[in-house]
Amino acid sequence: MASSWFLPFAVALSCFFGLLRGSPGDADSVYQACVQQCEKTGCVGNECFQHCNFYSNENSTDGPWYLQEPLYIQWKQWDCLSDCRYHCMLSREEERQKLGHRPEKYHGKWPIERMYGIQEPVSVALSALNLAVQFHGWVSFFILVNYKLPFTPKKKTYYDYTGLWHVYAIFAMNYWFWTAVFLSRDVELTEKLHYSSAVALQGYSLFLALIRAFGVRLEAIRVMIAAPVFGILTTHILYMNFYEFDYDDILTGWNTRVCVAISALQIAIWAAWAAQARHPQRWKLWVIVFGGAIAMVIKLYDFSPWWGLLDAGALWHATMIPLSYLWWSFAKDDSVWMTSLSINKNK
Repeated sequence: MASSWFLPFAVALSCFFGLLRGSPGDADSVYQACVQQCEKTGCVGNECFQHCNFYSNENSTDGPWYLQEPLYIQWKQWDCLSDCRYHCMLSREEERQKLGHRPEKYHGKWPIERMYGIQEPVSVALSALNLAVQFHGWVSFFILVNYKLPFTPKKKTYYDYTGLWHVYAIFAMNYWFWTAVFLSRDVELTEKLHYSSAVALQGYSLFLALIRAFGVRLEAIRVMIAAPVFGILTTHILYMNFYEFDYDDILTGWNTRVCVAISALQIAIWAAWAAQARHPQRWKLWVIVFGGAIAMVIKLYDFSPWWGLLDAGALWHATMIPLSYLWWSFAKDDSVWMTSLSINKNK
């Protein structure tokens, strides 16, 4: 359960890094001139792109269906501006490397090489693995509470938080799915879905933290807690998507403040719970906490990519895999422990 605050905290950190859109690389005059020239000619050096030629021939994408590319090709091949930015970035970084300069970020991202049309292939693969770990953990939790642990005389689980963890798993898997999609293609739609799913996960995690840490079992009280949390959450997501998707102000942006506030509140709740809890498997909490601290250091270091593929974000995704596995292990231990306490109490 410590990971139920750690994952959203890490997500909040990714919200912060998502705000870093203006970068030294895209402010470079040589890079800007390259992009402008590419949009006119459709070429960077000896490499030319059919998308730019497609537009330069004044054929609109709104033309007859037989002149348009299939959707899967449109998804894979990118458009003129994206190809110009990508190849101008590689060309400029090659020049900088020859001069002995360190890599720079472009439009908030390190110069990472594409693979099969995927923008950040290593991070996408690791996000998919995180999704698989979440799914495996959820299924194993489902099997445990529904087929291995005893039921009450009313054919319900003794563990009062079973349904809440099922919903949490859906939010977590939704987040990793859209993270993988966003890292494969960074466009406006995938960006909004990624950050919206991150905020949704944070909001629900806060609700779960309040319910589990304070031992709330009455449905009426749960509804009273859920109403303001989900109301604020929904309002914020609608604000981001339909009013202002603000990522220009790094320190005072509204989305940043919301992410940090929710995460800070969750950390305080879980820290207080861990300090007074006498859980038999609480050592797993400390492993997750210290492992999470290491993951945060990696993310904050934000080094340039190794071999043009592996950056701090990819390593952060990698550290989340064992932490997520350990979290589900603790969640299952918690269900077993709470079930045994309930059975002994009813004897």
